[in-house]
Amino acid sequence: MAETIPGTAGSTSPIRVVIVDDHQIFRTGLRAELGPELDVVGEAATVDEAVAVIGDLVPQVVLLDVHLPGGAGGGGAEVLQRISAVPATRETRVLALSVSDAADDVVSVIRAGARGYLTKTASGAEVTAAVVRVQSGDAVFSPRLAGFVLDAFGAGGGETAAGDDELDRLSAREQEVMRMIARGYAYKEVAAELFLSVKTVETHVSKVLRKLQLSNRHELTAWALSRRLL
Repeated sequence: MAETIPGTAGSTSPIRVVIVDDHQIFRTGLRAELGPELDVVGEAATVDEAVAVIGDLVPQVVLLDVHLPGGAGGGGAEVLQRISAVPATRETRVLALSVSDAADDVVSVIRAGARGYLTKTASGAEVTAAVVRVQSGDAVFSPRLAGFVLDAFGAGGGETAAGDDELDRLSAREQEVMRMIARGYAYKEVAAELFLSVKTVETHVSKVLRKLQLSNRHELTAWALSRRLL
């Protein structure tokens, strides 16, 4: 049954979140693990419940399982398609959160409009950070899942990588940072992997976005995927 949960009060404005998953134990555990940056305002367990709750509460971010009962059998992708037709929820961002790491599942929800995809191995802190990033306009993927969405951005098997003129805008280090950020790694993870400071990573990302004339990490991921750079 769909459930509405009272919001939390505070001097800041936490991100309003709805959790959609057909396992109540998982929803309860996840809600307990999420950080104070998030305010879980509702839950749903089926496709139809999700569409109704999201339409009623208009959350900023939805944590959406890929496999859900109900509706026409389309699961999480069906939820995305149905809420996209509701004017009030067009600004709601969706982050897929699933036990599945199958390419078909990843691609289906990204094509339907999800802004990222995490597997359920992610910790509460990682999910919290991902929601914050998705709300700010970034795309977020569990490491090494980003390559599955090549088809979602129209990159067919016969297409080639970006031309030298595009990559030549970036230094070798900027290309390394670009690929990791586009794959969904956090700044701290990039810094640890490349033995850089977080501040240096932030500087590289700013330069990459400026040189490629992109606005945010979501656009960077789409740019890299469409050119088969991941």
